[in-house]
Amino acid sequence: MRLYTCDHCGQVVHFDNRQCVRCGYRLGFAPERLIMYALEPAPDPNWHLFSEPQRSVRFCSNATLDICNWLVDAADENAFCIACRHNRLVPNTGTQEGVEHWQRISQAQRHLFYSLLRLNLPHPDRQEDREGGLVFDFLEDQVEVDGNIKPAMTGHEEGLIAIRAAEADDVTRELARTSMNEPYRTLLGHFRHETGHFMWNKLVRDRNGFEAFRSVFGDEREDYAAALQRHYDNGPLPNWQESFISAYASTHPWEDFAECFAHYLHIVDTLETARSFGIAIDPRGHEEMAAEVDFNPYRARSAEQLVSAWIPLSVAINSIQRSMGQRDSYPFVLSPPVVAKLEYMHRLIQDAA
Repeated sequence: MRLYTCDHCGQVVHFDNRQCVRCGYRLGFAPERLIMYALEPAPDPNWHLFSEPQRSVRFCSNATLDICNWLVDAADENAFCIACRHNRLVPNTGTQEGVEHWQRISQAQRHLFYSLLRLNLPHPDRQEDREGGLVFDFLEDQVEVDGNIKPAMTGHEEGLIAIRAAEADDVTRELARTSMNEPYRTLLGHFRHETGHFMWNKLVRDRNGFEAFRSVFGDEREDYAAALQRHYDNGPLPNWQESFISAYASTHPWEDFAECFAHYLHIVDTLETARSFGIAIDPRGHEEMAAEVDFNPYRARSAEQLVSAWIPLSVAINSIQRSMGQRDSYPFVLSPPVVAKLEYMHRLIQDAA
């Protein structure tokens, strides 16, 4: 994620900022331009861009509860921004807990859409693609008659992505992570992984790219339900670390693809953040680990270029985390077969763009 500048006073601002801390101007993000703008009041509910006063915009309807800070053109008939118009079921806004869950969920969702927009990837909603458009359900847990909680399930089906709203709670998410023996579990990770399944539909299946896909990931015609059951009954494949980015990726080619798509976004977006802050890795006496993000990660020439910068940076980030008594931020190993899968992902995404 890159840094932005208040176009009224020049103050550095961040992707999630609502107001400039120096000049006090209201800020809004224009997704079609990927730019943060300072805003001046116009006849309600509209605003004018400070740098383009002739242009009128309004906030996404979800700005009412501080869910979203994205802008919609004043002439747009849709009340919601490019990201929020994909939502079908949302958390219960009748409670403070529900509002807080939705705020955290929306933050992760907007980070996902930032990457989709930067990469120019397809993301039709259900108005544009009635059968397979991208749509999100944020599901509440069910309280059974005996008082037990039945957790909502995260999943995907033909463009419909379900996210458990309770995962926005840190304690709930950590309990789920430890019970499933996962090294990494975040809301943003969920969004990126599940959207990977949608991208498989659009970039592989719908474009008849099966041959290239199977040469890298294997045959997706393997029984998916049986593969999942085998994974949960017996655990991951032996020596899965040699060929897969995660234990779950070894379950089935579809999951391998979704995991690699998520990690591709992890790597590209974090490298862009490092570049924005001018972070370079140059450990004294260990020149072989030196790295600098002196290129635009969203326009990298290859996955190898991304990985060459990412490995030293992730090692440094993990070392800093350990110095603070925290878990590794990126507890994964990029083996040569995984890098080959990321190279396939890079070519697929660049061709789609």
